[in-house]
Amino acid sequence: MNVDFDAASLSARAIERRRARAAVKAQIAAGTVNILELYDSAETSNDPVVTGLRVQAFLSSIPGVGATKVRRALDRAGVLPTATLGGLRVLQRAALRKEVVRLFRRFYAHLRGALVIIVGPSGVGKGTIAKWILANHEDFALSVSATTRAPRIGEREGEHYFFVSPSRFDELVKHEELLEWAWVHGTHRYGTPQAPVEDLLDQGVNVVLEIDIQGARGAKRKIPDAVVVFVGPPSFEELERRLAERGTEDTREQKLRLRTARRELKTAERWDALVTNHDVAEAGQSIVDLARASREAKNFKE
Repeated sequence: MNVDFDAASLSARAIERRRARAAVKAQIAAGTVNILELYDSAETSNDPVVTGLRVQAFLSSIPGVGATKVRRALDRAGVLPTATLGGLRVLQRAALRKEVVRLFRRFYAHLRGALVIIVGPSGVGKGTIAKWILANHEDFALSVSATTRAPRIGEREGEHYFFVSPSRFDELVKHEELLEWAWVHGTHRYGTPQAPVEDLLDQGVNVVLEIDIQGARGAKRKIPDAVVVFVGPPSFEELERRLAERGTEDTREQKLRLRTARRELKTAERWDALVTNHDVAEAGQSIVDLARASREAKNFKE
């Protein structure tokens, strides 16, 4: 049986792939490609340029990652330097992904989205502003909270809340998987899972988190570069009017919220920014601008 063997053609193809891989490594070094997306794509990709890229070459292309950091990352993941992105076993891929995530968040912070935490007194319009931002800017998403209460009619898992059992909530607290959490009305617990927020940020999405002041302090400790925006009313009298008009609380509850509001307003200047809600669109755009400025600042640092 005769087999045609075109050495010149095979050599040319090999040279082309080496050049293509060199181009990918240059993109990694320049920060023009998301290394998490590239890493994940290798699992199902049919592109030999990506699947054939050695993990050692992949990691060492990251700016600031030298031979020692590469060796430690591979040792922790149990992966040989000669392994390729497309040739990893399931457990190896999962272990190495943790290392890639860590490196991405450290060395490519400018590619991540901004976390914007909106705080302010009840009735100031935080929720309305957040809805305006989501409706008018596709690069923003709302953080989804976890709760121990049962779903209400029309509520969907992962869209409105993550509905978890009390024991599962206990685990989230124990393993420090929540940015913040609190009891609400002494009956159910609500909290912000950190992993989904971090995943959105990794995708370059700006995340809006609307929580109380105590929760904001906890979240800021866990994600220090979060931008905490205090939304204030044009005047205290206007806040009283808005609370009365929305009609969701009785007189006693309104008085309680107004007393709390006085305390909260005293903290306004302690946060990263203060936005007065004269107009929803104006306030919303101000918060969008602050988020984007935060990302630009990270890019400048890089």
